[in-house]
Amino acid sequence: MEALKIRNASAMPAPTWSWLRMNAATLEVPEGLERVRAVTVEADSDLTETHASFEGALAALQERLDAARGDEGDGRACVRAATAEAESLEDLDTPALSAYQLRATREEVAGDVAAAFETGIGVDARSYLNFLAGGTVVLATEPGADEAACVRVAGEAGGAAAASVDVVAAEDSTLSLTVSLDGAGSEGAAGLVGSELRVFAGARSHVDVCVYVTAEEGFTVLDDSGYVLDEGARVSVRHVVLGGGRTATGLAADLRGDTARMDVATSYLASGEEQRDFTYTIRHRGRRTVSNMDANGVLTGTAKKVLRGTIDLVHGCKGSEGSERETVLLASQGVDNKTVPTILCDEDDVAGNHGATIGHVRPEQLFYLGCRGLSPEAAEALFVTAKLEDAANGAPDAQVRANVERLAARVDPRFDADDRDETEEERA
Repeated sequence: MEALKIRNASAMPAPTWSWLRMNAATLEVPEGLERVRAVTVEADSDLTETHASFEGALAALQERLDAARGDEGDGRACVRAATAEAESLEDLDTPALSAYQLRATREEVAGDVAAAFETGIGVDARSYLNFLAGGTVVLATEPGADEAACVRVAGEAGGAAAASVDVVAAEDSTLSLTVSLDGAGSEGAAGLVGSELRVFAGARSHVDVCVYVTAEEGFTVLDDSGYVLDEGARVSVRHVVLGGGRTATGLAADLRGDTARMDVATSYLASGEEQRDFTYTIRHRGRRTVSNMDANGVLTGTAKKVLRGTIDLVHGCKGSEGSERETVLLASQGVDNKTVPTILCDEDDVAGNHGATIGHVRPEQLFYLGCRGLSPEAAEALFVTAKLEDAANGAPDAQVRANVERLAARVDPRFDADDRDETEEERA
């Protein structure tokens, strides 16, 4: 395939100053990659043999929302401006809207769940990943069921592989999904792996998604996802990004139903010249909805990282609360870290919180380690190994853990999985 550039990917909903160069990203797909099929789906037949669909679930939700909404009008000035209902230019109560405000207000007035659906990286990346996948796997639960599934994408040098997965969790059901994005044996050669995930969490359902990225430095990794939550749904997402020369992780969530809750935990490592790009957008539309975004990462060498986190408290989401936090350890002086926590609000009786803790290893800490025979380079490797060991210990299955250990041995030759296993057994 020819080289491809995906422009304006992972865009912030409301752009900030352009000189920060954080509003969006340009993703480059290496030239000469061959489309390959390297996807394995591990799931019970009851989960895959179904007539349910993501579009059908959205349509059913739309019917209920329309029935509950009624024909009551909205006389706010911003609505009049967005729908061109201002009586005249002398109507001083009609505000001038920015491009973002105009789009957001029209979307709110329309109340169209399907039209408002989005994924974190964007429609162009979604189309490309769907093309690579060649087809979409649908995982649909029955009401009250408890299911588990795993999707593995095993990339190879010179190839481009991706999975496209739709999840439809029926009401009162539970689903645990593991997605493994791995690529080995590149030896610096280019490759690409990715996943496209759409999730509908039905009323009072519980969906747990765990994504591990363990590709080697020659790979580009695209992890794109979009979520729609019905009333009382609970969704937990865990992103563990450890490898890949250039990775883009995007998540967008629509908390449409009342009392829905979304928790996102991100753990990442970037060493050498690797680049990490994260974009999270959570829109609170239902009442008394809750979201939490927590990120924790280590940057070493000359690595670069961008994190865009947006909590959008849409008009009508009374009683809702959103929080975002990040902790970044800059283990060397050459890294480049950018973090933009954003809160958009068009409602009262809501709460939005954000914060970031970013810092270098303190000189006294390096001095302490130096007194025990560790050079600055060895101390830096110590932080990297600690992050990898934590990821290995929390791996959802043996194969994912083996991927982490392979990557760890490549990053730090002193990493010994057998010795660590013995130590864990002794402690137990």
